[in-house]
Amino acid sequence: MPRKLLKRYMPDHETIRTHKCLRCFGVLLHKPSLWHLNRRSVATAFAVGLFFAFVPLPFQMVLAAGGAILFNGNLPISVAMVWLTNPLTMPPIFYVAYLVGAWILNVPKGNFNFDNLSLEWLHNGLASAWQPFLLGCLVLGAVSALTGYVGMHLAWRTMVLKRWRRRHHHQLSKLSQSH
Repeated sequence: MPRKLLKRYMPDHETIRTHKCLRCFGVLLHKPSLWHLNRRSVATAFAVGLFFAFVPLPFQMVLAAGGAILFNGNLPISVAMVWLTNPLTMPPIFYVAYLVGAWILNVPKGNFNFDNLSLEWLHNGLASAWQPFLLGCLVLGAVSALTGYVGMHLAWRTMVLKRWRRRHHHQLSKLSQSH
């Protein structure tokens, strides 16, 4: 069952509650629903975490934690999902976001390069590309959140059905052996 797999890799509640970036949520971190591992809470956590992974702001983990609190998703999974965008994956993901935004807005692709992030790039490079970039981030965030939510529901259901069928098959074989 997915619950056993997820529990194996999740940090304990106290580690997360005392994390310096998450202390701002105070007693909200004591809501039991934030720590449940069921199909709805895990799917919600995937959606929240994946959405905020595409938000081009620092402190994505704090935003994902706030979303998990707001939507009663599993907090550790929600926070972990934002790690999809990390220093290695951020340049290609954000470039794709820019391309998606440029395609939607029907604007020509400019020279949009994340390899050399600097103040000069923020001033010159982002000034001309911020609209398609932010639109692309919003679209990719929404699509990935929806895909993650539906995909996790389907994966969870598939695993539960597979386990039920295995158990049912095992019970039938035990019955046939006893006769």
